[in-house]
Amino acid sequence: MLPTILDLSSLRAAYQSGLTPLDAIEEVITRRAASKDPAIFITPVPDEELRAAAKALMARAPEANSLPLWGVPFAAKDNIDAAGLPTTAACPAYAYRPEADSTVVARLKAAGAIIIGKTNLDQFATGLNGTRSPYGAPRSVFDAAYISGGSSSGSSVAVASGLAAFALGTDTAGSGRVPAAFNNLVGIKPTPGLLPNTGAVPACKSVDCITIFAATVGDGVAIRKVAEGFDAADPFSRRAKPANLPVSGLRIGVLTDAEREFFGDKEVEALYDQAIEGARALGATIVPFDYAPFREAAALLYDGPWVAERLAAVEDFLATNAADFDPTVRGIIEGAKGKSAVEAFNGRYRLEELRRMTEAEWEKADVLLLPTAPTTYSVADMLANPVVLNGRLGRYTNFVNLLDCAAIAVPAGFGKDGLPGGVTVIAPAFTDDALAPLADALHRAAGSGMGIDRQTAIPEASRVVPGDDGFIEIAVVGAHLTGMPLNHELAGSGGRLVKTCRTAGDYRLFVLPNTTPPKPGLLREPGHKGQGLEVEVWALPADAFGRFVQKIPAPLGIGKLTLEDGSSVSGFVCEAHAVKGAEEITALGGWRNYISAKLAS
Repeated sequence: MLPTILDLSSLRAAYQSGLTPLDAIEEVITRRAASKDPAIFITPVPDEELRAAAKALMARAPEANSLPLWGVPFAAKDNIDAAGLPTTAACPAYAYRPEADSTVVARLKAAGAIIIGKTNLDQFATGLNGTRSPYGAPRSVFDAAYISGGSSSGSSVAVASGLAAFALGTDTAGSGRVPAAFNNLVGIKPTPGLLPNTGAVPACKSVDCITIFAATVGDGVAIRKVAEGFDAADPFSRRAKPANLPVSGLRIGVLTDAEREFFGDKEVEALYDQAIEGARALGATIVPFDYAPFREAAALLYDGPWVAERLAAVEDFLATNAADFDPTVRGIIEGAKGKSAVEAFNGRYRLEELRRMTEAEWEKADVLLLPTAPTTYSVADMLANPVVLNGRLGRYTNFVNLLDCAAIAVPAGFGKDGLPGGVTVIAPAFTDDALAPLADALHRAAGSGMGIDRQTAIPEASRVVPGDDGFIEIAVVGAHLTGMPLNHELAGSGGRLVKTCRTAGDYRLFVLPNTTPPKPGLLREPGHKGQGLEVEVWALPADAFGRFVQKIPAPLGIGKLTLEDGSSVSGFVCEAHAVKGAEEITALGGWRNYISAKLAS
């Protein structure tokens, strides 16, 4: 039985326990048929093709979780190519059927993910609300009277309603973040160029980003790492240059009173304040900053010459098919006609002036914490005033790609009206990994669950801990566990406990004879079907790790352990000859239980 929300750790645990990708796909088919929102998909993959894809994966990679995204169902926004499925960009007359996958979709499929359909969007990715499509308007999973957010509307609803474990969106002005806020999801908005756009219909080609909607930050980061990487076929693709943020003493910039604008929405404002206090409780220093230059940069995306990029993307099609456009989308794109090269250069000059002004604000703060969207609207209100209300939604998102930032949107909780709000953490380019621990901690502090399941706990297995700090992880299974005789070798050398979890199910545990203090021996036996064994994952400074490993006596050593979620970590293993005739304690589930049973006897 799968949970309501299909997060990666739950799927991997189910697969480790015997569920197959075909079983999961059958559940997806059932859920998709029962969905009450007919506007999520533009082109769902037919049931029999889904079953065939699951069977093909099982033939290609028969071992459970043997690929990073083995059997993980996902959806793709319908401006991103998937071979054999039409790409419409929410304009039927524009549709074409690509012969090849986009680069990102190809990478995800190679990692074992199974695409279940192409999702709805604001036509040509022009809008932040989700109502500008001839295929209908996907709705908030919490109240069908309200917008889902856009332009990646169907992608967000597919994940939030439990039809897919993740979905691809695109983001020019906030389309990978606003729908996350409106549906209680995480929205991963990478540094521009980190994920290649090869095979995606452009909106503003110079600033577009492919994005990821996921249940947790850990899931989104794991998926991003599969999808990212330089692609020479995309002229805007970039090689990653990872940048760090302070592990301690983090300075988080927040809005001053003068720059706060929630358009009368006290519920979202209260959630923003709650997130600020959550960041403070995490040990961050809260620093007010001047949002004005960021806000002016944001205005350039639609009020300046960048709107001409939208025209450049569809100019030939618009010339012959103007009547096929959504009226609001057409009005926005046609507004670029007459924009001159002089205006384009002046816009670029102004952006660079504003960028220089924002440098002074980045001197004050390491990370910005902003509302993802200042408010939300009903579908009826949005249709009655589509341009003004849509413009309000991008107040805190439009600048991010223009100023070359990484961002992660996370849930911030629910208002008294039952609708969710969200916040976004933002930092300069290539801080994608460094932002993740903060984003994950804020999501967990919000206590808002995942997607439509407000009450569920965020899985511990998806927790994101600070990385790139010179620490190396190691899994311990016996005398080095917390409270055990040798734990001081970890804690006393500057180590920190990362998490308690279990191994994959094909490990066995034995009591090693003639060891002081008593120690276990861990062996992997492919084909053994157990429940996994308790381990602790610790992180040690690099020099301490080297000293620790050097002292490990035979027959023990360090090898790669596979955990229950399919990830791997360095950890204690044992030479097979050492456990011949030794007492097996696998059934007890771990060394701690063995010691407790021994003391009790």
